[in-house]
Amino acid sequence: MPSVSTITGNNMALQAEDEFNILPSNYEQYQTWRIMATRLPLYNDHRKSVDDNININQVNLHPFEYHIRNYGQRKKSYKTILPPDEMLARNEVLGGYIFVCNNETMQEDLHRQLFGLPLKYKDTVRAITPGLPLFLYNYTSHQLHGVFQAVSFGGSNIDPTAWQDKKCRGESRFPAQVRIRTKNKCKPLEEDAFRPILYHYDGPKFRLQLSVPQALALLDLFNEEDL
Repeated sequence: MPSVSTITGNNMALQAEDEFNILPSNYEQYQTWRIMATRLPLYNDHRKSVDDNININQVNLHPFEYHIRNYGQRKKSYKTILPPDEMLARNEVLGGYIFVCNNETMQEDLHRQLFGLPLKYKDTVRAITPGLPLFLYNYTSHQLHGVFQAVSFGGSNIDPTAWQDKKCRGESRFPAQVRIRTKNKCKPLEEDAFRPILYHYDGPKFRLQLSVPQALALLDLFNEEDL
């Protein structure tokens, strides 16, 4: 039988996640939402990786509740071919994720309500859970678009027909995928505004995984643009 402290902690976590996913309708509500978001590092169980064969129908279950029910039944996997500079540290909470596109693929991203990345990002994309803030960087226009939200767990080949490889029919060029929705349509951010927030490596390249402080800083920028 769980202890009283455990039950209390779980209730606090559920409350924090509920308030984290509420879209603010004015500046005061936004600040309240932002304060709640800063508490997410205390409840990092809901950011664990999930198996590829996850039942997508389970997305209706509250993300944190899902992880509480399945705690101890899944193993963390840190197997990746990404270099360390392209990943958050193991003890850091995933606060958001940036996907990448160009003018051509952006239209398919938004039409399908699906974001995707090359295979090497599979393990980091699998850490995405429903409700996580997402952003879309267009490297043709050098603009960051947002704010989007994950509505599924990250996985592999959720839709293998998306961005099909012309040389290999039935295979996607960007199999590390997650289903999304537009949370708040904001004015795109220019590079000189958002790049200082990001972690850079190897010159102009930046890490796609965002820590909670980085995600909050980007949300602040988008909110300022709309005020």
